[in-house]
Amino acid sequence: MDTVISSRIEKLRQDMAILKLDAFLVLIGENRRYLSGYTGEDTQFDESAGALIISRDHLILATDSRFAEQAKMESPLFEVLCYQKGLMKELPQILKRIHVRRLGIEGARMSYSQFVKLRDELKMQQISIDMQDTVHMVERQRIIKSDDEINAIKKAVAAAESDFNQFLQELRPGMTEHQAAWRLEQKMRDAGADALSFPVISAFGKNSALPHAIPGNTLLKKGIPLLFDWGARLNGYCSDMTRTVCLGTPDAQFDKIFTIVYDAQQKAIESIRPGASSKQIDALARDHIHAKGYGDFFGHGLGHGVGLAIHEPPSISPLAEKDIILAENMVFTVEPGIYLPEWGGVRLENMVVVRSGGREVLNQLEIQIQLME
Repeated sequence: MDTVISSRIEKLRQDMAILKLDAFLVLIGENRRYLSGYTGEDTQFDESAGALIISRDHLILATDSRFAEQAKMESPLFEVLCYQKGLMKELPQILKRIHVRRLGIEGARMSYSQFVKLRDELKMQQISIDMQDTVHMVERQRIIKSDDEINAIKKAVAAAESDFNQFLQELRPGMTEHQAAWRLEQKMRDAGADALSFPVISAFGKNSALPHAIPGNTLLKKGIPLLFDWGARLNGYCSDMTRTVCLGTPDAQFDKIFTIVYDAQQKAIESIRPGASSKQIDALARDHIHAKGYGDFFGHGLGHGVGLAIHEPPSISPLAEKDIILAENMVFTVEPGIYLPEWGGVRLENMVVVRSGGREVLNQLEIQIQLME
């Protein structure tokens, strides 16, 4: 693992040299783990398990007493410093010691209040450092997965899928969304998941028209859309999938919408290959749904990258800041949907990895529309 970490750090240092950065401050938890092996997790946005300070000649992991021993065990390549008064208060002296004049920061993670506190501390301690915001310095590496990372993601997919068909057989009229979500979570845990990738989405009937519905007390009934979106986290890596099914005989509307979404997904998946455009792939699915008269009811992007984070580059969306040319070993979801207020919605989601000859679908679950009563 140390060899892998060293290689990642060297690539980062090359990017730092291009930007003329003396050091780079890593605050994003997934980037911190990717570059050091340290698994400490931020419990909420305004709490941190620590930071990496990477320069040409130094590797420092700064954390507090809760994580110091863990950091030493997990990150042998790094000098572990335990701060007593808070990271932003003690960071100036760390930067001064390693002769930093130009510091790269992760603006997507550093809050304005943290920035102001660090800026004021530097001024008060009479330390002159130019702070430079960076965009996706580490994420540009993470977008291409190694074979080991892809295998880790496959295991996370397997943990999520392992008992899903049995879960479907347990569905009964009168079960609430909340009960179904809890049962699905239990099955992932029983299959070995370390955690959930995100809270399970379990949405019945018209609630399935809410792409990120929160499970409640709506009752399962025969003949209505039942949408489940779930994923497992295993060894740090995430999985993400969605199925929409019907208990009993679906009505004509369900069958029609399901077929349109399924065909849109297949068109997109079949077009995935190295050199393909992310926006063109999105357009294939979106144009199909539009041609069938439901373009106004598919509002989100077609997919997103999955790895150490549940949402990471590449973004397969018309709203992405830039078009992404797909490359081998990118991993992302393909999840078209149609959402009709007061009726319900259908979303189908698989995970794919770009391969030299096209693509590999990581899911083993078959897509089905109807559950036996």
